[in-house]
Amino acid sequence: MAVKVPIPKLGESEETVTIQNWRVREGDKIKQGDVLFEIETDKTVLEVESQFEGTLLKIVVPAGVEVPVLSIGAIIGEPGEAIPVIEEAVKVRESRTGVLKPSPPAATSLGVPQKSQPWSTSSVPVAKSKYSPRARSLAKNYLIDLDKVFGGSGDGRVTEADVKRYLESSGYLSKKITPAAFNLAKQAKLELLALAGAEDSGRVTLAEVRRAIAERPRPLSRMRKVIAKRLTEAKQKIPHFYVTVSIDMGKVQQQRAILKKRGVTVSVTAFVVQAAALALRELPVLNSECDGNTVKFKNKVNLGIAIDLEDGLVVPVIRDADGKSLDELQTEISRLAEKARAGTLGAEEMSGGSFTVSNLGMFAVENFAAIINPGESGILAVSSISPVPVVTKDGTIVSREIMKVTLSADHRVADGVDGAKFVNSVKAKLENYSF
Repeated sequence: MAVKVPIPKLGESEETVTIQNWRVREGDKIKQGDVLFEIETDKTVLEVESQFEGTLLKIVVPAGVEVPVLSIGAIIGEPGEAIPVIEEAVKVRESRTGVLKPSPPAATSLGVPQKSQPWSTSSVPVAKSKYSPRARSLAKNYLIDLDKVFGGSGDGRVTEADVKRYLESSGYLSKKITPAAFNLAKQAKLELLALAGAEDSGRVTLAEVRRAIAERPRPLSRMRKVIAKRLTEAKQKIPHFYVTVSIDMGKVQQQRAILKKRGVTVSVTAFVVQAAALALRELPVLNSECDGNTVKFKNKVNLGIAIDLEDGLVVPVIRDADGKSLDELQTEISRLAEKARAGTLGAEEMSGGSFTVSNLGMFAVENFAAIINPGESGILAVSSISPVPVVTKDGTIVSREIMKVTLSADHRVADGVDGAKFVNSVKAKLENYSF
């Protein structure tokens, strides 16, 4: 019997999903465990394996379109078997262009598709164009926006004569542009009248065209849209407050040097993660989640690590971080970072976090504050280690390796004292670090 294969929901926040690539074709024999397709989620690309055996009778959702999670993606059955009707077909959207494709005809109550004309241009009446072919050609050659040209005929249709009148009345004929700039503008489909000329001569050069191309609005990527949505919501709904301390990282740097001589490289991030995880065990109020009415204290310290990618951030999670040794934390950080940059993180590796550490220390940052991830109550922003003159208790000025960290905390569940206790706990653990 033919079965309908749904596109799985791989994360709590996922509402839509895009099949990036089908790994099988219609007619292929399918075994349990075979990879059917790759999914582009909000954060990564994942392989989806088949839970069924049989023949791939039909691919319902093609690659490159965005559909709601749990939509039927394919039909698997026996060769020659009747393909079941997908009763609730939905309109799917091209994930790259945003163009809507029409749904297939809906099923009747008997499960038989209603007869209708196929989706083709031949079945749709062709309306007379608003612009004449010669008007389009002239506008294209002169880089004119036809929407700005008024049609002088009674029916409002724009003709070649209308375009010529527009050229004269708009000041187009006095516009000066270099041949190279004109060719590039034409290639980029820019409107000539919208291009600003040089201040001294008013002449449009190649530099002005390149500047106009660079300033064109560009759609946000899928990842950036998700980041924008989630963090805007977090900033609006979570009342943030911030606490900063300066930490003497001298002992940590000494320990790192000792380990390096033994052939072991441990990042500053690993030390900070360990200190933060242990501090959360002491102050569980920051290892919680608030929905505005209730607070949920989490019994596990699952630390998210913010990792920068070319198109945005991902936050894979180290589970039970407070119970892991320093070398175990370093191994986990390296593994997750490698998978993040390869785009192979699983949904389970990016969910269930209870607190986040964001380290910009490698970018010469003196101090910064981060936005709390939804579902958590705090995030620790880690800055660079820099030599700083420090006055000791006896009045001597010495140089110390100082690193600032800033806690962003949810004021609904924690107060300033809680934040101060947390960052000072992290500080004490790092300044007095020993194996």
